[in-house]
Amino acid sequence: MRKQDFSPSILDFGPVRFILARHFGFCYGVENAIEISYRALEENPTKKVFLLSQMIHNQEVNSDLLDRGIKFIMDTDGTPFIPWHDVSKDDVVIIPAFGTTLEIERLLHEKGVDVQKYNTTCPFVEKVWNRSEKLGKDDFTIIIHGKVRHEETRATFSHSAENGPSVIVRDMEDAIQLGNYILGSKPRSDFFEEFVGKFSEGFNPDVHLKKIGVVNQTTMLATETQAIADFFHQLMMKKYGAQSIKEHFADTKDTLCYATNDNQDATYELLKTNADFAIVVGGYNSSNTSHIVELCERNFPTYFINSEHEINSRKEIHHLNYHTKEKIITHTFIPEKKPVNIVLTSGASCPDTVVDRVMLRLMGYFEGVRAMEEVLQKIV
Repeated sequence: MRKQDFSPSILDFGPVRFILARHFGFCYGVENAIEISYRALEENPTKKVFLLSQMIHNQEVNSDLLDRGIKFIMDTDGTPFIPWHDVSKDDVVIIPAFGTTLEIERLLHEKGVDVQKYNTTCPFVEKVWNRSEKLGKDDFTIIIHGKVRHEETRATFSHSAENGPSVIVRDMEDAIQLGNYILGSKPRSDFFEEFVGKFSEGFNPDVHLKKIGVVNQTTMLATETQAIADFFHQLMMKKYGAQSIKEHFADTKDTLCYATNDNQDATYELLKTNADFAIVVGGYNSSNTSHIVELCERNFPTYFINSEHEINSRKEIHHLNYHTKEKIITHTFIPEKKPVNIVLTSGASCPDTVVDRVMLRLMGYFEGVRAMEEVLQKIV
């Protein structure tokens, strides 16, 4: 079987060259969610149409939906904008691509709201839920690699906790700390303080860490999820031995999202190129975009922007420091040289048209660029 090609494409405009990731932008889950949202508006012109929270982590898409009359019930952290008593059985409620918790689903059912007609939950998120259910039914504890406040992780935790003991780890540091309780090298009482807000009701580290499986928030770094799973696999081998490993550790590689994997694999290929800097476009609260930024930062000065409007001139770009979550301004970010090589990519919730506009804005700062048609014809 031919190996998928993740090598980047190069658009050579003369004084500026763009190195484009082979995979970037909207995935199936996002496209499907947006399509269903617009269909809900078209099919219900006389009804109130609500979204549980942001459809996707993209400012432009969410703003357009708001302009068309959709109302958000809560923000991305679950803080309500609209009280639940304002939602009735005659209203339309759209479940976003991240899915939602069982508690909210039940609340809507009690109100008589049809939650399935416009349910846009990504099938890869549902795949994680199904795998979590199987783990729970086989008496495994579910370890979720994710961000505890992210909508998808909150939804996955709700579903997994229904079927079995569940605990969330944010990163390898969390995994190592959890490993201390598996090995018994830290007192049980410390667990409840160290993992407060991250474990299911009734969780007992003395009992529930003997059989484990790892699933993830689908937008996390796939390599990090795999590293965490490998860490726990080795830990259980150490404690229980190779012959009994299948009784204590479940292989869950099949829950990784192909679109997230492809975008990240394509980004790794970008790191092999010679570029002056990288531009990553996407929503500032987008998890998968922040991980692409994290990868690009390994090799290039990297600017995380949400649209072309963040580029004020050749000498000024406004961008997010995703580590501190602060907006900063960088001056003279385009070097005085020819050609300038720019890595350009985006997250899974960013429309391709926004990437196009970023490219056109950057091209405008160079004289003597080749025509787009000429460059694209050479690519074809």
